[in-house]
Amino acid sequence: MPQQKQSFEKHAQWTPIYHFVASPLVLLYTIYQITQFVKAPSAPAAWSTVFAIGVMATVWSARIMALTVQNRVIRLEMRLRLRELLSADLAKRIPELTTRQLIALRFAGDAELPSLVERTLKGEFTSGKAIKAAVKDWQSDYLRA
Repeated sequence: MPQQKQSFEKHAQWTPIYHFVASPLVLLYTIYQITQFVKAPSAPAAWSTVFAIGVMATVWSARIMALTVQNRVIRLEMRLRLRELLSADLAKRIPELTTRQLIALRFAGDAELPSLVERTLKGEFTSGKAIKAAVKDWQSDYLRA
């Protein structure tokens, strides 16, 4: 099945098993357990509530860990890509770019990337969203967590 073309307006990644199954079910179960404990406090209800909160924390922690690893890989990938594309003077300034800026810059094509990096380092953009909005040659990223 072909991937839907990405753009600034439509590039959010949804992971169905996480966003539409695991996370909502665990959240609903936790709310249910808290409600049961409030209605009829008891040691078993308390332990069920603690367990539900633990499962919820585990599911959300797994997502955060996956995104953290993804961001580290993107940071590395972009630093390598920038070393190849930037002038020597600009390449020396790569460490000044934040992880959020590197993540936003990854959507830019090779031809426009040097100018976007220069504009970013000058402080022209206030957020990753602003950097993404400035991208003209959008490069889709389908391999995300």
